[in-house]
Amino acid sequence: MTERTDAVELLEGQHTRIRELLDEVAATDGDRRRRSFHEFVRLLVVHETAEEEVVHPFARMHVDGGELVVRERVEEEERAKEALSRLDGMDTDSPDFLVRFAALRQDVLAHADAEERHEFAHFQRVADRGRLEELARAVRAAESLAPTRPHPGADTALKNVAAGPIAAVVDRTRDVVRKAMG
Repeated sequence: MTERTDAVELLEGQHTRIRELLDEVAATDGDRRRRSFHEFVRLLVVHETAEEEVVHPFARMHVDGGELVVRERVEEEERAKEALSRLDGMDTDSPDFLVRFAALRQDVLAHADAEERHEFAHFQRVADRGRLEELARAVRAAESLAPTRPHPGADTALKNVAAGPIAAVVDRTRDVVRKAMG
């Protein structure tokens, strides 16, 4: 059975889950914070990769001023990848982690709001439901091949296509190991 979710519904639903995970990381500690943080990182990186490969190209082509809108979002995404790379491997209960995470949290929330206002809000005006459902399928396909860890510098579809499959295999192997280790 084919899911009839369009791209805007899919992406905004992921933003909701990202916000929930940000809240969980901020409100918990110990193993729960660590697990929530790792789930957040995985979702955010997969989500952003799919946006870079599918959503941003669509916005560039179909949204008025799309090139500028996308350039600003990609810059925000690159800063988030760099911040995530610095946080990866840190003790999630350390004061340094908490300070850095709080800054990242604010940036991610502002980024999601900007995407919803400046990109997604325009999609329903420039594409019909069928086209938005096609975009959702393309987003899901891109997510299935996406890395699950931040890779700063892989900020374009071409770089993601080149690095993505190898990074995805390595990242998904790390995910299995992390899960097995608790």
